[in-house]
Amino acid sequence: MPFPAHFVDVDQYIRSMLCFITSSELFQHLCGGVHILDFIAQEPDLYETLLPDDWRQFFDCHDMADILDLLLREDLNLFVEPDLYVKNTHKKSEWRKGPTPPASLVEYVRDIRQHSLDRTLHQHDTSGSSGSSELARHIAVGMNAKKTHEVSNMARYVDNLSSELSSKYSCQIGQFVDFGSGQNYLGRALASPPYEKRVIALESKPLNIEGARNMDITAKLAKKELVMRNKKQHRSGLQGSNSTQKKIENAPDKQPTPPNHDMTSPASGKSSKDQESNIQYIETTIYDGNLSSTLSQISRPSSSSSPKPSTIQPSISMVISLHSCGNLLHHGLRSLTLNPSVRAVALVGCCYNLLTEHLPPLQRPPSTNLRILNARLTQTSSTCDPHGFPMSERFLEYKHSNGTGTRFNITARMMAVQAPHNWTQADCDSFFTKHFFRALFQRILLDKGIVDGPGTVRSEDIKGRYDPEGDERSRRKEPVILGSLRKAAYTSFLTYVRAAISKLSASPSHGTLVAQHLDNLTDEEIHSYEAKYAHKKKEMSIVWSLMAFSAQVVESAIVVDRWSWLREQEVVKEAWVENVFEYGISPRNLVVCGVKG
Repeated sequence: MPFPAHFVDVDQYIRSMLCFITSSELFQHLCGGVHILDFIAQEPDLYETLLPDDWRQFFDCHDMADILDLLLREDLNLFVEPDLYVKNTHKKSEWRKGPTPPASLVEYVRDIRQHSLDRTLHQHDTSGSSGSSELARHIAVGMNAKKTHEVSNMARYVDNLSSELSSKYSCQIGQFVDFGSGQNYLGRALASPPYEKRVIALESKPLNIEGARNMDITAKLAKKELVMRNKKQHRSGLQGSNSTQKKIENAPDKQPTPPNHDMTSPASGKSSKDQESNIQYIETTIYDGNLSSTLSQISRPSSSSSPKPSTIQPSISMVISLHSCGNLLHHGLRSLTLNPSVRAVALVGCCYNLLTEHLPPLQRPPSTNLRILNARLTQTSSTCDPHGFPMSERFLEYKHSNGTGTRFNITARMMAVQAPHNWTQADCDSFFTKHFFRALFQRILLDKGIVDGPGTVRSEDIKGRYDPEGDERSRRKEPVILGSLRKAAYTSFLTYVRAAISKLSASPSHGTLVAQHLDNLTDEEIHSYEAKYAHKKKEMSIVWSLMAFSAQVVESAIVVDRWSWLREQEVVKEAWVENVFEYGISPRNLVVCGVKG
């Protein structure tokens, strides 16, 4: 576990983390307790309500680049005794030509850093690896630089892990089961030289499987089924009984292409070539970690020396995944304890917003709530799904002053997929502008009566889906989900509002309200909103940055919970977490591993 060096051991780190995330009121506000859409929808606004006065005075004197440096990179030891470096002078203590940060801000920044896992990639011993980490060009087909880095590193890591299991436990991994294989980039690399592993690719979308099979042909892992046609007759549409077609099966690689003939491949269907290669695709939707029905579909490669089917024992499996979304990683971890043939897991997660919530929301006094509630937030926080977060008993049963258990709502989990250390100036300019436009547009929606202001959500307002027969009040309780707009929409606030209105007018949930209340919105009125709230852009950018910065602890807690669950299982011999990618290339870079004894 790459916990910060400040702690003596991992247990001390987890105790401190649990105490911090359940006791820090500011952390709880920044991680799920506020939403950027509510920023200027309340009076006073979130900036004044959320942040202490001395923090706001400090932020007023520094630009965003310096503020981000303070949060992410500055040496905080400078501020342990801030007067030391101006001792014996008459100058006021300064930092970057402005005041030094308040002690409480420095303490908060230190707390976040100390409770965030180290994301530095350390080079592992590769003595047991079958080859270099570079992918052959025909294997890397369809991959961008980020995907190439992820696949090459993960394939090498999995190969090393299987070699270690072989030497340490005399355990030969016979197949690698890829949870949510998608286009099967990882599986294709593992099935190819120098690794040549047997891969079982589990995927729920037929289109992804079809695309993966086509790329297997390019990678020379499967042969293309060829069809010989008379081009003249084919082009003229004469494909009747006089059209000569001859299927060529298993054509030799060096056989020249006959002149005046084209080649096609079957559009769908499972061919015998899948069984002849190192990859088998199984179309399935994974709902839990029990793979008994799925593993029963696995075919063994044909061999004259193979035993009869009745005597074949299930191959020892390692479950792997490259960026499993939401609960899928939890299912992968549970497969280790629910399936005798699964001996190890190595899983990298992502999309924490797609996780469900195991525990019901805590009941807090209304005076502590800074967020405008909506039906979606209340519904996602009330799923009580045993497959969701948290997994471990340690996180589920942790007692604190507000109750029992740890919780992160959908907003906190969405912020956890940010990567503030990778933000460039151009990135900041872009998404700060986008968030400001969206928050300001929300103020227009509020003023025009399309959405509700501060308040609570009644149980009868909570719907799994919009009811077109519902009354106007229920429609106002539905969150306005605008989604993405074309790039040109962000040229100015005026173009943004016009594009947003056009898109929302077609919405089944809010189209009628938008047409009723915004059709007469003039350009002058839009410009007046922008002028009135222009000074709020920096303030909103500060809050957004604090939210993303704080959410690093949310991601760390989710990963630690998964590791803690593994450690609680009696059958698990070893469990660990480490970095497998460069954070600057792929920030979701933590792999969770477990091995049965």
